Amino acid sequence: MLMRTDPFRELDRLAQHLTAPGTWSRPSAMAMDAYREGEHYVVAFDLPGVSPEAIDIDVERNMLTVKAERRPLQKADDVQMELSERPLGVFSRQLVLADTLDTERIEADYEAGVLTLRIPIAERAKPRKIAVASGTSRKEISG
Repeated sequence: MLMRTDPFRELDRLAQHLTAPGTWSRPSAMAMDAYREGEHYVVAFDLPGVSPEAIDIDVERNMLTVKAERRPLQKADDVQMELSERPLGVFSRQLVLADTLDTERIEADYEAGVLTLRIPIAERAKPRKIAVASGTSRKEISG
């Protein structure tokens, strides 16, 4: 399971997002959904307009970090921008992953502006049957 983060940190992240575009030293937040699907947790991040080469995913211990940069479009010299509402800069999100997830087998897919991570549940966290012994006939627990 994914672990909840500090709500005050989320308020600070929201305030940063509303006041300034992201930079590598101070990235903006990115929207995400997270849910369980069978034996995996799925996390989807909205990154429209970001090239796959501009996405960086790191896992250190149980901390998953996703960073992406949306760069301005290359314009010809004679083009004058009239309106620019799409946010540019660096976007980042960190998730604390529970020990019950297998961080060695995370799969990443990027399609239609959505980065989707599939994080499998570790074998040691899956339910298993335990045999009950009576008297002197003891059995070991097998996983």
